[in-house]
Amino acid sequence: MKSELRARLCGRFEPPGDKSIGHRLALLSAIAAGRSRLEGFPPGQDCASTLGVVRALSVKVSWDEDVVEIEGRGLDGLEPPETVLDCGNSGSTARMACGILAGQPFTSRLSGDESLSRRPLDRVVVPLTSMGAAIETTQGFLPVTIAGGQKLRGIDYELPIASAQVKTAVLFAGLYASGITRVKESIPSRNHTELALLAYGASPVIRPGEIEIRGGSSLSSLSGGRFRIPGDFSSAAFFIGAAAFLAGSELVVENVGLNPTRTAFLEALKAMGADIEVEPSPSLGEPKGRVVVRGRELQGVEIPREKVPALIDELPILAVVAAFASGSTRVEGASELRVKESDRLSAIVEGLRALGADVSESGDGFEIRGAGFRRALRPARLRSFGDHRMVMAWAVAALGVDGECGIDHLDQVKISYPGFWQTLERLVC
Repeated sequence: MKSELRARLCGRFEPPGDKSIGHRLALLSAIAAGRSRLEGFPPGQDCASTLGVVRALSVKVSWDEDVVEIEGRGLDGLEPPETVLDCGNSGSTARMACGILAGQPFTSRLSGDESLSRRPLDRVVVPLTSMGAAIETTQGFLPVTIAGGQKLRGIDYELPIASAQVKTAVLFAGLYASGITRVKESIPSRNHTELALLAYGASPVIRPGEIEIRGGSSLSSLSGGRFRIPGDFSSAAFFIGAAAFLAGSELVVENVGLNPTRTAFLEALKAMGADIEVEPSPSLGEPKGRVVVRGRELQGVEIPREKVPALIDELPILAVVAAFASGSTRVEGASELRVKESDRLSAIVEGLRALGADVSESGDGFEIRGAGFRRALRPARLRSFGDHRMVMAWAVAALGVDGECGIDHLDQVKISYPGFWQTLERLVC
């Protein structure tokens, strides 16, 4: 990939629909009563995997451009799949679907691609098993078999790690359990599931650091186009980060999700001195709005350990921004990066070193000693390890390099942002 030194990003764009929200709405629509209409549905392969799982459970799904309509079958209406449920590369699909499948009268089996099959599943299996589910993994990984006909019971579960996927799996299983299922978290994770359950009329009880659901709670459909999925903040973050450090940039991001459990990246950039304006729009449910970014010189920042879970998906692009900032940026408590689509922590360090950045790696974090944008990094061949977020992070890094960078697996952006390259080409000025 070739770029001009001191490239800028100019113009406006709207990111694709939020895939974290898309997964949850698709799964809940399948077990709701009636037809749900989801506008702005994410285009990537991850959410397509969730729709594939839903279809395999005899749920009728139509998908036309960015509108998905799902004919819900109610809590007890799913039917046995005729084949193994393929989750593709989507950890969200595998982990959250386990919660629903644990409560079914039939047995199901889930698999995934090579990358997903290396990601741990025990963090979901442990609480579901304590609820009465019978789950057999492959040494803690996919493929996994979930036996049908188990009677689930509500539990009180305190999340050992900040994980919205685990929280979601337990709450989904709680819909099929006797009594009340209560999930507690010491560090807040994304609250898309709580908001989705409210939208479907499940009446969860939400308190600070705690959510509970009563078994048998009925779900009503989202009909008449009442739910439009906002733009995916994690996808927009790559362009926001690029515009923040590329001097002379002026970028407007329209209709992007502004859920406060997702926007810690903006706070990190502001702490680095970024020129960012946030303009919320009136909305019911998921917050959304406009973000305006103007590029200028940035300073390194220390990211507190407790802030890391809220920006775990944005750490690759934050690391790139830090390499072009002045001073040191330090991140600790990010061991979760090692069990993503790749070992992102090692991938970040390897790639930045190849570009000539001064970076060191620890067991659960990294430190980047940036030299400022006036010192351009050198061209390099950058390995993405087949990870869509690493591909996009290196594409942004290449904008600040004087020369041509090589990036492998460029097509992996299809996992979350199929139009990434077209958007990038249009915005570079």
